[in-house]
Amino acid sequence: MFTLRFDMRAPSIGAPASELYAAAMEMAEWSDSHGCLSVYVCEHHCAEDGYLPSPLVLSAALAARTHAVPIIITVILPFYDPARLAEDMAVLDHVSKGRATYVFGIGYRAEEFAHFGLELAARGRLCDEKIEVLRRLLAGETVEWAGRRMTVTPQPYRDGGPTMMWGGASLAAARRAGRYGLGMLANGVLPGMRDAYEEACRTAGHQPGFFSGPDRQTATVCFVANDVDEAWAEIGKYLLHDAMAYAEWNPDNEASANISTATTVEELRTSPSHVILTREQAAERIRNGEILNLTPLCGGLPPEIAWPYLRRAVAACSSAATA
Repeated sequence: MFTLRFDMRAPSIGAPASELYAAAMEMAEWSDSHGCLSVYVCEHHCAEDGYLPSPLVLSAALAARTHAVPIIITVILPFYDPARLAEDMAVLDHVSKGRATYVFGIGYRAEEFAHFGLELAARGRLCDEKIEVLRRLLAGETVEWAGRRMTVTPQPYRDGGPTMMWGGASLAAARRAGRYGLGMLANGVLPGMRDAYEEACRTAGHQPGFFSGPDRQTATVCFVANDVDEAWAEIGKYLLHDAMAYAEWNPDNEASANISTATTVEELRTSPSHVILTREQAAERIRNGEILNLTPLCGGLPPEIAWPYLRRAVAACSSAATA
């Protein structure tokens, strides 16, 4: 009934990065035994607030501290050497006993492509090339590509390798997922996306697979408080940092559920993306079939402040389940 998401932003208003990473591992371990449905780990580069650049490294640490919860890892595919990525995925598949799932993306920030010496305009071609090589390597093939001969050992824990999906919030992303024959775990949905995905699947000779994505009214950052007004006064600045940082990166994005145009805490309070709920409101949402998307360290929220919110959210889930 709840998920965790970690992007590890550590702005100057928040806790030091080392404290946030330690807390992420502790929170994942605790939540693993309290009904967490999945842990999401995100990727970006060159962010002033230290947004997580190494999702597989953190995911390995989380896998070592947990036993059952699935770990869903976003990976910006153009930035990776396919042989190196396949090896890391294979090892993490063993560490996690097959609990790691990957959601690949094409990337969109010019600064990140410059960081890796890549052209933004080449991202589509890079994805097309690398996804095919990656899949073949994880399936146990020896692959010749770009003048190289590559074989990945050990092979993954799961036959055929870990589950791979595609992300994004556009018709182009849906068509790319379909061409690749991957499931689609979108971060937003536009009209026609599912149809575009299914048509692209069939055109490429694939059966349509898993397709899911939130609409713009979905709360992607949830907290549960005893007093909502007091909570906004306590943690509002951290949530606002998160909202404004994503909005700066996505000025024309009208699809993704986590994008808000708020520039003040008061404005953010009216946004559907970032919400603070009472226990009763949270339990009611759960009874209505909603999943609480928890980002307990949102905006660098200090762990000592974050823990009570996390515990209250999980308590609300428990009370809804037993009501």
